[in-house]
Amino acid sequence: MKLEITCTRAEANLKQLQNCMETLDKMEGSFQKITKLLSLAGNDVRLKILFLLNKENELCPCDLADILKMSVPAVSQHIRKMKDAAIITARRDGQTLYYSLNEDETDILNNIFKSIKLERKIA
Repeated sequence: MKLEITCTRAEANLKQLQNCMETLDKMEGSFQKITKLLSLAGNDVRLKILFLLNKENELCPCDLADILKMSVPAVSQHIRKMKDAAIITARRDGQTLYYSLNEDETDILNNIFKSIKLERKIA
């Protein structure tokens, strides 16, 4: 069975429509920023990296590779995408690069991470 949606309004509330369009125009930058963040966080590995950086403040690619049981080059590919999008930043200490979340992203991510539930394994 196919459900068809129809609109039967008698007339549009032009003031309401204009207010909505103006609101969207004013918020366009925020929508683009959140869309970029959610697009990158939509990948399982990148979401885990963001979660770990949020929890630990900073980690190096070797730490992330060990935790995620991945190769350093594989982790580095994900890091590069997030760094290019300015979601994470890098700090060098000698030969080691440490990555952390860009502070502008933490509020958005904290709300996402609050919804992640810890699953308890029953022995």
